[in-house]
Amino acid sequence: MDKNKIVPNLWFSADGGNISKIIEYYKTIFLKDFECEQITALGETPSGKTEMCYVTIFGQKYVFMNTAIEHQPLNDAVSFIINCEDQGEIDRYWNYFTQEGKESQCGWCMDKYGLRWQVIPKNLGELMNKPNSFKVMMGQTKIVIEEYLN
Repeated sequence: MDKNKIVPNLWFSADGGNISKIIEYYKTIFLKDFECEQITALGETPSGKTEMCYVTIFGQKYVFMNTAIEHQPLNDAVSFIINCEDQGEIDRYWNYFTQEGKESQCGWCMDKYGLRWQVIPKNLGELMNKPNSFKVMMGQTKIVIEEYLN
């Protein structure tokens, strides 16, 4: 039995239903922390060509499904937090996701496929206890740790 009894399913609609470009996009940023199982072609569905596969990111299993025609767009209701070790790691994820995606406020961004991320330092709770931390955060798009320390 799989160790993950519940597996989140992320449904993309891109690249004509070919999932390989989506897999490559996330594999490029997560490197050794990304594993992909075999792609399963589901054929023509009401949403057009459909493919899926199981992926594991940082030990958490997900299903990636991709259809040619959008069924339901990804939105803010599902998002992921990346707890980063330092500013370098924040910059790496932030710059990758926003290169073809969009910046938002307080460390939030959206990648090129519409998936939402909050890229934060793992000690954000500690930083938020500093004077003026809320004001600092509200003025940021990408989190800059140094601004909390001044």
